[in-house]
Amino acid sequence: MKAARSAAALTLLLLLLAGCGSPAAEPEGAPPPATGAPADPTDAAWAQLMTPMNESAVALLSLASDRSGDTGVRRWAAGLRTSQNGELARLRPLLARMGLPDTNVHEGHRMPGMVTADDLARARTLRGAAFDRFLVDRIGGHLRQTAQVSRSETGAGTRPDAKRLAADLFSARRTEIARLPALPGAPG
Repeated sequence: MKAARSAAALTLLLLLLAGCGSPAAEPEGAPPPATGAPADPTDAAWAQLMTPMNESAVALLSLASDRSGDTGVRRWAAGLRTSQNGELARLRPLLARMGLPDTNVHEGHRMPGMVTADDLARARTLRGAAFDRFLVDRIGGHLRQTAQVSRSETGAGTRPDAKRLAADLFSARRTEIARLPALPGAPG
């Protein structure tokens, strides 16, 4: 049991760090983390990854209202953006309860499933079907990766509130992945 838990924790940490470059420096003038009991590293890593991943997904989904050429895609993106914002409303208080700052410790890192600044810049150059294919591809990657790390958190985490939220997010991802729009020419 202990070996399985250790293996799950290691898997989660490796997933979180996959594609992640050097650690981000603490921004100048950033407030120090809240004092109190230190957060479990697995729970902290999960919450500190999920928050910026959802934030960047919301930024991309927000572009759909002006750039998408498909009413169904716009409606799907708006609904998913609302859902992702709802998750952020639960993740930020979790970070606070853990005594962690609400800063993106993964800023500038290229990680699986993370919508990057380059992705957002590229999305702003696209319209219509090309934008829709790009959106569905990037958001599909986001949903699959966040499902994977949330599932790992449910087994490797220690905080009941983090594990409950991870279980909710994993369940939501299964539904959201099934609802990805099928577009002609989109990667499968």
